[in-house]
Amino acid sequence: MKKILLFALICLTLVSCGPQIYQAPSFKEVSTSHKVVAILPFDVTIESRRLPKGVTAEMVQDQQRDYGYGIQSDVYGYLLREMSKDRYTVKFQDVSKTNALLNDAGLTYGDLRLKSKEEICDLLGVDAVVSGQAIMSKPMSDGAAIAVGLLVGAWGSTNSINTTITIHEGRAGELLWKYDYVASGSVGSSRQALTNALMRNSSKKFPYKKS
Repeated sequence: MKKILLFALICLTLVSCGPQIYQAPSFKEVSTSHKVVAILPFDVTIESRRLPKGVTAEMVQDQQRDYGYGIQSDVYGYLLREMSKDRYTVKFQDVSKTNALLNDAGLTYGDLRLKSKEEICDLLGVDAVVSGQAIMSKPMSDGAAIAVGLLVGAWGSTNSINTTITIHEGRAGELLWKYDYVASGSVGSSRQALTNALMRNSSKKFPYKKS
Protein backbone atom coordinates (compact mmCIF):
# COMPACT_ATOMS: atom_id res chain seq x y z
CA MET A 1 0.00 0.00 0.00
CA LYS A 2 2.83 2.41 0.85
CA LYS A 3 4.41 1.78 -2.54
CA ILE A 4 1.10 2.50 -4.29
CA LEU A 5 0.66 5.77 -2.40
CA LEU A 6 4.23 6.81 -3.15
CA PHE A 7 3.77 6.02 -6.86
CA ALA A 8 0.55 8.07 -6.96
CA LEU A 9 2.30 11.00 -5.30
CA ILE A 10 5.14 10.89 -7.83
CA CYS A 11 2.67 10.81 -10.74
CA LEU A 12 0.84 13.84 -9.40
CA THR A 13 4.13 15.70 -8.95
CA LEU A 14 5.08 15.06 -12.57
CA VAL A 15 1.93 16.66 -13.97
CA SER A 16 2.10 20.24 -12.72
CA CYS A 17 2.59 22.61 -9.84
CA GLY A 18 0.15 25.28 -8.80
CA PRO A 19 0.37 28.58 -10.70
CA GLN A 20 1.63 31.85 -9.23
CA ILE A 21 -0.38 34.91 -10.33
CA TYR A 22 0.40 38.62 -10.02
CA GLN A 23 -1.87 41.47 -11.07
CA ALA A 24 -0.88 45.09 -10.58
CA PRO A 25 -3.25 47.16 -8.43
CA SER A 26 -3.43 49.67 -11.30
CA PHE A 27 -4.49 47.11 -13.91
CA LYS A 28 -8.21 47.93 -14.06
CA GLU A 29 -7.55 51.66 -14.28
CA VAL A 30 -4.75 51.39 -16.84
CA SER A 31 -6.36 48.73 -19.04
CA THR A 32 -9.58 50.69 -19.67
CA SER A 33 -7.79 52.56 -22.47
CA HIS A 34 -6.29 49.45 -24.07
CA LYS A 35 -7.60 48.63 -27.53
CA VAL A 36 -4.89 46.56 -29.26
CA VAL A 37 -2.42 44.15 -27.68
CA ALA A 38 0.53 42.46 -29.43
CA ILE A 39 1.96 39.01 -28.68
CA LEU A 40 5.74 38.69 -28.79
CA PRO A 41 7.83 35.61 -29.57
CA PHE A 42 8.45 33.70 -26.34
CA ASP A 43 11.91 33.67 -24.79
CA VAL A 44 12.80 29.95 -24.78
CA THR A 45 15.74 28.35 -22.99
CA ILE A 46 16.65 24.67 -23.36
CA GLU A 47 18.86 23.72 -20.43
CA SER A 48 21.37 20.90 -20.75
CA ARG A 49 24.54 19.90 -18.92
CA ARG A 50 26.14 18.68 -22.12
CA LEU A 51 24.97 18.26 -25.68
CA PRO A 52 24.50 14.78 -27.13
CA LYS A 53 26.63 13.70 -30.07
CA GLY A 54 25.62 15.38 -33.31
CA VAL A 55 23.89 18.33 -31.62
CA THR A 56 25.63 21.73 -31.72
CA ALA A 57 25.03 24.89 -29.72
CA GLU A 58 23.81 26.52 -32.92
CA MET A 59 21.18 23.79 -33.35
CA VAL A 60 19.94 24.42 -29.83
CA GLN A 61 19.79 28.17 -30.45
CA ASP A 62 17.84 27.60 -33.66
CA GLN A 63 15.42 25.31 -31.81
CA GLN A 64 14.94 27.88 -29.06
CA ARG A 65 14.12 30.54 -31.64
CA ASP A 66 11.76 28.26 -33.55
CA TYR A 67 9.98 27.31 -30.33
CA GLY A 68 9.74 30.98 -29.37
CA TYR A 69 8.00 31.92 -32.61
CA GLY A 70 5.94 28.73 -32.55
CA ILE A 71 4.59 29.39 -29.07
CA GLN A 72 3.84 32.99 -30.09
CA SER A 73 1.74 31.67 -32.98
CA ASP A 74 0.03 29.08 -30.76
CA VAL A 75 -0.88 31.68 -28.13
CA TYR A 76 -2.24 34.01 -30.81
CA GLY A 77 -4.33 31.18 -32.25
CA TYR A 78 -5.76 30.39 -28.83
CA LEU A 79 -6.58 34.03 -28.06
CA LEU A 80 -8.00 34.53 -31.56
CA ARG A 81 -10.48 31.71 -31.00
CA GLU A 82 -11.52 33.28 -27.72
CA MET A 83 -11.70 36.73 -29.32
CA SER A 84 -14.06 35.38 -32.00
CA LYS A 85 -16.44 34.51 -29.18
CA ASP A 86 -16.35 38.15 -28.03
CA ARG A 87 -14.77 37.24 -24.70
CA TYR A 88 -12.14 39.98 -24.51
CA THR A 89 -12.19 43.75 -24.16
CA VAL A 90 -9.18 44.11 -26.51
CA LYS A 91 -8.10 42.93 -29.94
CA PHE A 92 -4.83 41.09 -30.53
CA GLN A 93 -2.51 42.21 -33.30
CA ASP A 94 -1.88 39.57 -35.96
CA VAL A 95 1.50 38.00 -35.15
CA SER A 96 2.56 38.21 -38.82
CA LYS A 97 2.19 42.00 -38.59
CA THR A 98 3.97 42.06 -35.24
CA ASN A 99 6.93 40.11 -36.59
CA ALA A 100 7.05 42.12 -39.81
CA LEU A 101 7.26 45.37 -37.82
CA LEU A 102 9.99 43.92 -35.61
CA ASN A 103 11.90 42.74 -38.67
CA ASP A 104 11.53 46.11 -40.42
CA ALA A 105 12.99 47.75 -37.32
CA GLY A 106 15.98 45.41 -37.50
CA LEU A 107 15.11 43.58 -34.29
CA THR A 108 16.11 39.92 -34.23
CA TYR A 109 14.80 37.28 -31.84
CA GLY A 110 17.77 37.85 -29.54
CA ASP A 111 17.36 41.65 -29.66
CA LEU A 112 13.96 41.49 -27.97
CA ARG A 113 15.61 40.78 -24.62
CA LEU A 114 17.49 44.07 -24.88
CA LYS A 115 14.50 46.29 -25.62
CA SER A 116 12.11 47.69 -23.02
CA LYS A 117 8.44 46.81 -23.32
CA GLU A 118 7.73 50.53 -23.62
CA GLU A 119 9.95 50.76 -26.73
CA ILE A 120 8.40 47.66 -28.25
CA CYS A 121 4.84 48.88 -27.67
CA ASP A 122 5.70 52.18 -29.33
CA LEU A 123 7.30 50.41 -32.28
CA LEU A 124 4.31 48.09 -32.76
CA GLY A 125 1.71 50.82 -32.23
CA VAL A 126 -0.10 48.87 -29.52
CA ASP A 127 -1.28 49.61 -26.00
CA ALA A 128 0.29 46.58 -24.35
CA VAL A 129 2.26 43.44 -25.12
CA VAL A 130 1.88 39.83 -24.10
CA SER A 131 5.23 38.09 -23.73
CA GLY A 132 6.47 34.92 -22.10
CA GLN A 133 9.29 32.62 -21.17
CA ALA A 134 9.74 28.87 -21.26
CA ILE A 135 12.66 27.12 -19.58
CA MET A 136 12.95 23.44 -20.47
CA SER A 137 15.12 20.95 -18.58
CA LYS A 138 16.22 17.62 -19.95
CA PRO A 139 18.16 14.77 -18.28
CA MET A 140 21.33 14.00 -20.21
CA SER A 141 20.87 10.26 -19.72
CA ASP A 142 18.19 10.61 -22.40
CA GLY A 143 20.35 12.71 -24.71
CA ALA A 144 19.38 10.77 -27.81
CA ALA A 145 15.81 11.96 -27.40
CA ILE A 146 17.05 15.54 -27.49
CA ALA A 147 18.77 14.98 -30.82
CA VAL A 148 15.60 13.47 -32.26
CA GLY A 149 13.55 16.32 -30.80
CA LEU A 150 15.78 18.97 -32.32
CA LEU A 151 15.52 17.34 -35.72
CA VAL A 152 11.78 16.68 -35.84
CA GLY A 153 10.57 19.69 -33.86
CA ALA A 154 9.31 17.82 -30.78
CA TRP A 155 11.28 18.06 -27.58
CA GLY A 156 10.01 14.87 -25.99
CA SER A 157 9.37 14.34 -22.31
CA THR A 158 11.25 16.66 -19.97
CA ASN A 159 12.14 16.90 -16.32
CA SER A 160 10.29 20.19 -16.03
CA ILE A 161 9.07 23.17 -18.02
CA ASN A 162 8.84 26.52 -16.25
CA THR A 163 6.55 28.81 -18.22
CA THR A 164 5.62 32.42 -17.66
CA ILE A 165 3.19 34.67 -19.52
CA THR A 166 3.14 38.41 -18.82
CA ILE A 167 1.38 41.61 -19.87
CA HIS A 168 3.20 44.96 -19.94
CA GLU A 169 1.51 48.24 -20.78
CA GLY A 170 3.03 50.64 -23.26
CA ARG A 171 3.15 54.02 -21.59
CA ALA A 172 5.76 53.19 -18.95
CA GLY A 173 6.38 49.52 -19.64
CA GLU A 174 4.79 48.61 -16.31
CA LEU A 175 4.24 44.93 -15.53
CA LEU A 176 0.48 44.59 -15.24
CA TRP A 177 0.00 40.83 -15.00
CA LYS A 178 2.16 37.72 -14.62
CA TYR A 179 1.28 34.03 -14.57
CA ASP A 180 3.90 31.42 -13.65
CA TYR A 181 3.22 27.77 -14.34
CA VAL A 182 5.38 24.69 -13.92
CA ALA A 183 4.55 21.60 -15.95
CA SER A 184 6.35 18.28 -16.22
CA GLY A 185 6.13 14.85 -17.77
CA SER A 186 3.94 14.34 -20.81
CA VAL A 187 2.79 17.99 -20.82
CA GLY A 188 6.07 18.82 -22.52
CA SER A 189 5.75 16.18 -25.22
CA SER A 190 5.25 18.84 -27.90
CA ARG A 191 5.20 22.59 -28.32
CA GLN A 192 1.46 22.60 -28.90
CA ALA A 193 0.83 20.52 -25.78
CA LEU A 194 2.92 22.95 -23.75
CA THR A 195 1.08 25.99 -25.11
CA ASN A 196 -2.32 24.40 -24.63
CA ALA A 197 -1.47 23.54 -21.03
CA LEU A 198 -0.28 27.09 -20.35
CA MET A 199 -3.23 28.80 -22.03
CA ARG A 200 -5.86 26.42 -20.70
CA ASN A 201 -4.75 27.28 -17.19
CA SER A 202 -3.81 30.95 -17.56
CA SER A 203 -6.92 31.85 -19.58
CA LYS A 204 -9.05 31.24 -16.50
CA LYS A 205 -7.35 34.27 -14.94
CA PHE A 206 -6.55 36.25 -18.09
CA PRO A 207 -7.39 39.83 -17.10
CA TYR A 208 -8.83 41.19 -20.37
CA LYS A 209 -11.84 38.90 -20.16
CA LYS A 210 -15.23 40.55 -20.23
CA SER A 211 -17.07 40.32 -16.93
